[in-house]
Amino acid sequence: MSEVSASAVASLRSRTGVSILECKKALEEAGGDEEAAIEILRKRGVAQAAKKADREQHEGAVFIEEDEGVAGVVKLHCETDFVARDDGFIALGQDIANIAAKEGSDAATSAAEDKITDAVQKLGENITVGSIEVVKAPIVGSYVHGNRKIGVVVGLEEGESTKARDAAMHAAAMNPLHVKPEDVAAEDVEREKAIWKEQLESEGKPAEIMEKIMEGKEKKFREENALLTQEFVKEPGQTVGEYLGGGTVTEYVRVSV
Repeated sequence: MSEVSASAVASLRSRTGVSILECKKALEEAGGDEEAAIEILRKRGVAQAAKKADREQHEGAVFIEEDEGVAGVVKLHCETDFVARDDGFIALGQDIANIAAKEGSDAATSAAEDKITDAVQKLGENITVGSIEVVKAPIVGSYVHGNRKIGVVVGLEEGESTKARDAAMHAAAMNPLHVKPEDVAAEDVEREKAIWKEQLESEGKPAEIMEKIMEGKEKKFREENALLTQEFVKEPGQTVGEYLGGGTVTEYVRVSV
């Protein structure tokens, strides 16, 4: 059997969705001929995966599994919402998330290769991994929205897991891009400042008060885009940071389809 390059294996895998090992074996048997390797894979029972691998996936779901201070977060893509709601697809995603939480992202990625190939055969659609993340913190709270289109993990240095979960639920609804106001990127602030300046000038605001107005707008913009300073959806009148009792947020991951 001929030796095949890693790039050839990667190319075949991108077209078929079949595991790296199976792609390598097929290419070796086919003497490096990709089309012949695809036929070999089809004969081995992965024909549907090969036929469907180039289809676009506009749907999918997010899965989270917690395990003692660790959360595995997985996003899977598929072609239709019908499959995204299928029990088999949901079981697949949850299984991969469970492996991520217990064994790490590498183990989950490896397991996903074979599991997804089998799922493609059963469900009849192209399925791919969007992302696999592992979040670790002393206190972990997670939330997956009912339609599985949004999942959030919040990690705290100390505190209560129920409050971390509430903060994750808030983030699912309000989509803060950062944890703290100072985390907001300077370029994002400058872009907004250009808009505010133009608006204030068109309103005829005097130059001597424009700077103070701009400072107030920047403060508000930063606070509205940060988890800790957003008004908590479950307790209006207090911020998420106040609800958490000043607890330090060490991890924040929000994934959406």
